[in-house]
Amino acid sequence: MATPFLISHDPSSTSGSGLSLKQIAYFGRVLIKVSSLTQAEQFLRQNFRALDIFIDATEVSSSGDLVDILNAGAAKILINLDQLTTLSEEQSVPSSRLLVHAPSDSQLDLLQQWVAVNAERSEASVCTAPSTVPAAAKKLKISSDSPRLFTTFGTQALSEDAITQVTKQGAIAVVPSQALTVERDVAGQISAAKLIASTAVTDQANGLYATSVTDERGACLGFVWSSDESIVEALRTGTGVYQSRKRGLWYKGQSSGDVQELIRIGFDCDADCLVFVVKQIGRGFCHLGTETCFGASSGLSRLQKTLDARKADAPAGSYTARLFNEPKLIDAKIMEEADELCRANTKEEIAFEAADLLYFALTKCTAAGVSLEDIERNLDLKSLKVKRRKGDAKGPWAEKAGLAKPEAKPAPTPAPVPAPIEDRTSRIEMRRVITASTPPQVVADYLKRPSQKSNEAIVNLVKPIIQEVRDGGDAAVLKYTHKFENATSLTSPVIHAPFPAELMKLSPDVQEAIDISIGNIDRFHSAQMGSNETLQMETMPGVVCSRFSRPIERVGLYIPGGTAVLPSTAMMLGVPAMVAGCNKIVLASPPRSDGSISPEIVYVAHKVGAESIVLAGGAQAVAAMAYGTESITKVDKILGPGNQFVTAAKMFVSNDTSAGVSIDMPAGPSEVLVIADKTAIPAFVASDLLSQAEHGVDSQVILIAVDLNEAELRAIEDEVDAQAKALPRMDIVRGSLAHSVTFVVRDINEAMALSNDYAPEHLILQVENAESLVKDVQNAGSVFIGAWTPESVGDYSAGVNHSLPTYGYAKQYSGVNLGSFLKHITSSNLTADGLLGLAKTVETLAAVEGLEAHKRAISIRVAHMKKDQS
Repeated sequence: MATPFLISHDPSSTSGSGLSLKQIAYFGRVLIKVSSLTQAEQFLRQNFRALDIFIDATEVSSSGDLVDILNAGAAKILINLDQLTTLSEEQSVPSSRLLVHAPSDSQLDLLQQWVAVNAERSEASVCTAPSTVPAAAKKLKISSDSPRLFTTFGTQALSEDAITQVTKQGAIAVVPSQALTVERDVAGQISAAKLIASTAVTDQANGLYATSVTDERGACLGFVWSSDESIVEALRTGTGVYQSRKRGLWYKGQSSGDVQELIRIGFDCDADCLVFVVKQIGRGFCHLGTETCFGASSGLSRLQKTLDARKADAPAGSYTARLFNEPKLIDAKIMEEADELCRANTKEEIAFEAADLLYFALTKCTAAGVSLEDIERNLDLKSLKVKRRKGDAKGPWAEKAGLAKPEAKPAPTPAPVPAPIEDRTSRIEMRRVITASTPPQVVADYLKRPSQKSNEAIVNLVKPIIQEVRDGGDAAVLKYTHKFENATSLTSPVIHAPFPAELMKLSPDVQEAIDISIGNIDRFHSAQMGSNETLQMETMPGVVCSRFSRPIERVGLYIPGGTAVLPSTAMMLGVPAMVAGCNKIVLASPPRSDGSISPEIVYVAHKVGAESIVLAGGAQAVAAMAYGTESITKVDKILGPGNQFVTAAKMFVSNDTSAGVSIDMPAGPSEVLVIADKTAIPAFVASDLLSQAEHGVDSQVILIAVDLNEAELRAIEDEVDAQAKALPRMDIVRGSLAHSVTFVVRDINEAMALSNDYAPEHLILQVENAESLVKDVQNAGSVFIGAWTPESVGDYSAGVNHSLPTYGYAKQYSGVNLGSFLKHITSSNLTADGLLGLAKTVETLAAVEGLEAHKRAISIRVAHMKKDQS
C-alpha cells in the first residue's frame, strides 16, 4: 500500500518550505538521517504511531547500535557496504530490514556477492543511483513490482519527470521533503499529488481512479472514485475529498457533517486502486448513516465506537459513566476478569471471559484517549524487534500460576522514589481546523469545551460532605481538611484577624507588587461606584421612584489552592468587597500539608480588612461559609472560582433556601481565545495561549488564525512547542493543548462570529486596529486589546477583575465587579394625587389577574380620599 516515493526529512530543519511531518505522514513513511542511537530512538518514540520510519544510519558506527535502532521500531535501516559486512559478522538481523546503499556498479557487484551466500539475504533492499537502477534490478533479481529497489538523486537535478521515469523502471524515488508541496502550483516545488496520480491506473470507462476508503484499522468503509483534482484537494485540506461522477468534487461530510480526517494515501499491490486511510467523524461513511457501505461494524470496532460515544455523553449514573469517572473501579474489574479468564477451561468459557476482559481493558484505554489503532500500532512496533526478552512471567504471577516457587525474601529496604519522567521531546501542539473545508456542525463540535463529569455525579459526591459540615461544624471541616489536604496538625479550621505578622512575611519585591496591584484594582472598582449611586425620578406627577445600593453585609471569598498559589484571586475578590463596604469579609483557601497558608494570601486578607480565613478547600469550605459553624461566620454570598466540586457545592447551597446564600456565577476551567492576523508576533501569540494552558489539564485555549498561510501557522506552532517545553508545568500544558484547537478562518468577521459563539473567559485581540473590533465583541468575560496587552496583566495588576465567567457563561453572566458586592434596593413614594392618578390603571390590572386584595388596597385609599374631600 506504499506510495511510489520515499520522503527524506531533516527533523532539525527550521525551514518553512516543503512538507511538514504531518503532511509526510499522508504518504505513510519517511527517511531520516541520524548520527546516534539516541537521536534515532527519540524520533522513533515521537513518530512511530503515524509513520513507517526508515533510518539513514550510515553515520552510526556500532553494529550493536544498528540493532538497537531496529529494536526501537525502525522499519528499515540504510547502511553502507562496510556496515553490512560488520553487521553480518557480529549480529543476526533479518535482511528484509536492511536497505543497502550501493550507488555504483562495482558496489552492486559486492552486494550481489553478499546476497549469494544464502537465500535469506535476497530479501535485502538496495538504494542506488538513477543511472544504475536497471543494473541493480538485474543483478539482484528484483522484479519491477517489488518494493526493494530505491534510488536517490544526490546532486542530480530533481523534477517530476525524473521521478516518474525511475518509478516506471520499478524503483522507489527518495525525495527530500523540501522539494515537495501539497499546495497548488508552488514555484520550485513538485506536487506530491501529481506524483501519486502519475502512478495510478485510470478506469477505462470514466478516466477516474478507483478508490477504496478504509478506517485506521484497515476495515473498508466504501468504494469511491478519485481524480487528479480531488487528490490535490484531499492532500491540501487533509480531509476526505473524492470525485463524484454526478456532482464533481465531493468534500465528504460537507453537508452531512460526517467528515473524514485524512490519515494516509497509497495503492493496492499493482496500483489499480487508490487506498485512502481516514479517520471517520460523525455517524459513519455511508449516506444511510452506518459506519460502512457494507453495514454496521462489529466486534472490537463496534465496541470502540460505543465507548467513544459514551465517553462524550455518558448518561448520568450509567455503569459506563461510573467506569470512566472511577479509575479504581475499572482497575478492579480488569483484575477480576483477568483472574476469571485464567480459571476458564472450555472454549465457550474462555471466549466469554476474554470478551469481558477486552470490554474493561478497552474502557480503560478509551478513558485515557488510547484507541484500538494505538494498541495495534504498538503490537506492530513489538513485531519489529530483532532481539527479544526471554519472556518468562514475573515472579508473583509465576508463583500464582505454579510456574515457580516463592523465594525467601530479604528484609525490605526503603527503595528510592524514582523521579517522574518528563517527555520534553515529543512535539506539543494544538489540533488545526480549516473552517473553509470543514462543515459548520463539525466546527461547532470543535468549539465545545472538554467534557466535565456529569453534574449529577459531582453533586452526589459533594452532598454528603455538605451535610456533614452542616451537622458537625468545626469538627467536620477539620476532618476533611485532614483528609484532603493532609494537614493533620490543624486544631482549628479558621484564623481570625488581626493576623500575626509572622504569617505575612514577604520579600520586599512581592509586597510591592501586591501593593501596586491592590492600588490599581481599588482605583478601577472605586470608579464603578458612580453607576451605583442613588437614582431618583418622578415617573408621573406625584409618583417618585428611586433606587439605591447597599453593600452585602457578609461575603465569603473562595481562593483556590491545588496546583498553584493564587494571591491574585484574593486581591480580585477582596478589594471590590472592601470598596463596596462589606461588613464582614471571610476568605477560604486550602492550607498546606503543614497547616500553614500562603503568606501572600494572608497579607492580602490583612490589606482588605478580612475578618477571618477558613483553612479549608472544596465543598467543605463552601458549606462552612454557607451555613456557618461554631467559629466560622455564615455569609450571605459566596464568590470565587474553583474546580467542579467547588462549583457544584456553590450551586447546591445557593439552591437550598435554608442556607440563604447566593453565588457569583457558575465556574469552569480557565480558558482563553486569541484572534491573530498576519501582524501578530508568533512568540506573543504562543505565550498568551500557554499562560492559560498552564492552569490545568482541563483548561482549553483557542487560536483563531485570520487568513494565515502554512508558514505563518507553523511559526506560531513552533513557538508553542518551544515555549511549552521550557515551562516547569509542561505536562499540564501538554494535557491542556491535547483538547485545544486552532481555527484557520478567511477574515476577521468570521473570527469575531466564532469568538462570540464560543464566549471566552479571556479574549485577546492580536490584530491590526484591535481597538476598532471591541464594538463587535458580544460575548466575553474580559477583552485584552493589542499586542502589548497580555492576559497576564488582567490576571494581576492592570485593575480589571480576573474572576470571570467560563465554560460559555459569558453569554449570560458578567465577571466580578463592584456590583457583585452590592444589592440594589428600590423605593416608591406617592402623594395622594399621585395615587389617584394611578388608581384606575392598577385596579384594572389587578382585576385582570383576579387579585381582589391588590385592587382593594387601592380602592380603599381612593374612597378615603374622596370621603375627606367631601
